[in-house]
Amino acid sequence: MLKKIRILTVLLLTLIMTCLSIFPAGAAPAAVSTRIKDIAKVQGVRANQLIGYGLVVGLAGTGDSTKNIQTMQSISNMLSGFGVTVTADQLESKNVAAVIVTAQLPPFVKSGDTIDITISSLGDAKSLQGGTLLQTPLKAGNGQIYAVAQGAVSTGGFSAGRGGSRQQKNFPTVGTTPNGAIVERDVAVELASNGTIR
Repeated sequence: MLKKIRILTVLLLTLIMTCLSIFPAGAAPAAVSTRIKDIAKVQGVRANQLIGYGLVVGLAGTGDSTKNIQTMQSISNMLSGFGVTVTADQLESKNVAAVIVTAQLPPFVKSGDTIDITISSLGDAKSLQGGTLLQTPLKAGNGQIYAVAQGAVSTGGFSAGRGGSRQQKNFPTVGTTPNGAIVERDVAVELASNGTIR
């Protein structure tokens, strides 16, 4: 009987030692890596949309036609700000296009940071390729200016042709300017209310 107890004890200790060598007692379970932003949303932390109206200049005859009164009036207004007096009906430039500029203002940006912008033709311009966006204030839905955009326009498309043959790729009347707007105002973010983050 004593011999059987010794054999069982030796077998039991061998089994325990084998298990401990395979699964060490101090080993931590496999860590699961999850970011908080992937599983939670903090109330009040979101992007804000910005919009502005501006002019793209330097277009090689592919800008708005003189039939677009808003473009000619905008050129006249801009020039009057520089002390040049000219009426909209005196202008005959096809090197300028009226555009809408849009951007996303991410949360936690600070004054001086830059954000990407999208520039879209508003009139009958054929292409914005090679143009430069003039300084354009960007407003949020509350009417406040949060950024100012300016810079060279990069389009991902082209439109070319001669006679009856014409070829177009993507949209030459929509362009982007990476880091084309400078944030002028911080966006207030209130993370805690009464000591609670929601």
